[in-house]
Amino acid sequence: MRLLTVVAAAGAAAATSSPSSTESAQQAIGYPTLFLLVLVGALVPVVPTGALVSSAAVVAFHQTAPFALALVLVTASLAAFLGDAALYWLGRRGMGSRNGSRWLAAIRSRAPEDRLEQAQEKLASHGVTVLVLSRLVPAGRIPVMLACLLAEWPPRRFARGNAPACVAWAATYQLIGILGGSLFPEPWEGVVLAVGLTVLISVAPALWRRARPTA
Repeated sequence: MRLLTVVAAAGAAAATSSPSSTESAQQAIGYPTLFLLVLVGALVPVVPTGALVSSAAVVAFHQTAPFALALVLVTASLAAFLGDAALYWLGRRGMGSRNGSRWLAAIRSRAPEDRLEQAQEKLASHGVTVLVLSRLVPAGRIPVMLACLLAEWPPRRFARGNAPACVAWAATYQLIGILGGSLFPEPWEGVVLAVGLTVLISVAPALWRRARPTA
């Protein structure tokens, strides 16, 4: 709960855009904070970046500045893209190293064998399309990234597929924030709803797998 409070506060600061001096200062601090948290979340997934983007979009929706939502989208997309690119580069270095690397080990630890096999099969059949969709599926990004590493995709090819993936990801969570912002007059109410929706989306697949009867 404390983490979600931090996320909501950071999102609110990130999306603030107003002529007043106070809000201008918040904007100057907020967008770099949004960028940094999403970037760190792409490298070390301890930050609920989807909830952060949705929270920022809620407050941007309530602002009068015409480019507030566009800035949230650009900031989140760019940070996610650069974070993924850095993680992929580190993974490739680990693949080429005799002793591997802690980054490669971290990627492998978050890609269960069954999901990795599925990702490899889909990547072989559908190529870049799977990479684009992987960011929209909860816990789908890392298995597909590892599949790309094992398939020895060059960074340029990975980047071409990952760029639209990051934009689609940021736009999806921004739409959740816009929905939350449109339902309530106060930004904090929309932030609570947006955070709740993003948490539900992230845990829904795991809950479904547990509830589904096994053969």
